[in-house]
Amino acid sequence: MLNKKRLILPIFILMFIFSYSLLKAETEAEGQPQEKPVEQKMWLRQKLDQIIVVEAEEFHHEFDSYVRFMPSRGVDAMSGKVGINHRESEYSYQFKLYGEMPMEFSVNTAYIGIENTTNVELPAHLNTVSCGLEFTLPFFTLENAYLRTRIKPSFYDDDWNFRSSSFRLPFYTFAIFQPNERLTYILGVAVFPDFRDKVAPVLGFIYIPNDKLTFSITPERPNISYKMSDNLTLFAEGGFNSGEWEVTKDNIKNTILEYHERNLGAGVKYKFNKFIQGSLSAGSAFGRRLQYRDSLGKVNIKDGFYTELRMEIRI
Repeated sequence: MLNKKRLILPIFILMFIFSYSLLKAETEAEGQPQEKPVEQKMWLRQKLDQIIVVEAEEFHHEFDSYVRFMPSRGVDAMSGKVGINHRESEYSYQFKLYGEMPMEFSVNTAYIGIENTTNVELPAHLNTVSCGLEFTLPFFTLENAYLRTRIKPSFYDDDWNFRSSSFRLPFYTFAIFQPNERLTYILGVAVFPDFRDKVAPVLGFIYIPNDKLTFSITPERPNISYKMSDNLTLFAEGGFNSGEWEVTKDNIKNTILEYHERNLGAGVKYKFNKFIQGSLSAGSAFGRRLQYRDSLGKVNIKDGFYTELRMEIRI
């Protein structure tokens, strides 16, 4: 029987080749690089935990990092507590392939620390190392429409000695449509081979009704922000963290451990200068659970408080 899942990536590759050929043909016909799609793309870039974000200025290098702390909380139906802390950093670089096609290369590391006093054996930490390559092309001949694809080879393990079995190749592709400078729609799909949930929709919009207010309702970090001044911004946000790691339990290697979490909070962002900005936020973490796929144990962590510090450097 034909495996339809294996057809997804080749189809996206064919779409990439066709769209790039179209871009190159249009550029050669005009006798000069087509600047409009490139300029608009620079305003719609990827950031850590945000699938798309509006940028008013063009930067080629960006470093994002955050630390999120959640104190120990009790768990359902058993004694003991579990505390979680996240640390994640990403470096990204934007460039133009052959001076025409906008691309972004990134390197990402993520760490989840686990403090556990329950009777379920859990690893002390979960580690992720990944790199990504993202490209944006005109969406066929539609005006103000683009196709964005990102491929993200990753290792998900409970140690820094990553095994080949912990390698995964998630990727997503989605269309971007901008009917005007204040409204952006996105629609597409994310694919996670070898995960329990293999396909997820990519759906959302960014609406900027005025120079102060922004609605960025996109995965994975939807938020609403209000600009108090050139340097100070207030925001409310939600988010989710869901993943699978290969860990060792009872000396059994390659056991799959899932972690799921939701959060809702608010905070303040301050722009120190053109290149550096930071934010501090707090809120509630809920829907948290650590679960072995093969029924070797599950821990449902009670809702609790979180605080987060985030820094962004752009040059």
